[in-house]
Amino acid sequence: MMQPISIEEYAGMVLENNKGYRKEDLVQALQQTLEAKKNGARCTICGAPIWAAGSAITGTNLCFTCATGEADDSEDYEIE
Repeated sequence: MMQPISIEEYAGMVLENNKGYRKEDLVQALQQTLEAKKNGARCTICGAPIWAAGSAITGTNLCFTCATGEADDSEDYEIE
C-alpha cells in the first residue's frame, strides 16, 4: 500500500527533485487529480482507480502500474 502524503509535502518533494515546475501549477494539478480520483476517475488503460500523484505529473489518468510498469507501490506516495 502506498504511503499517504499531503499535497504540500508531495509538491515540495517534486519541486526539490525536478526543475521547471511552478509550485502553484503543481499544487493545482494535484488538487484536481485528487478530486478526480475521489469522484471515481479510472485509468485510461486498464480501468483501475487512478494514481492521483502520478496522474498530476503526467497529465494523464493512469493507475500506478500503468504509469510506472511496476506492481509494488509500497515505497511510493499517494496524495491524501
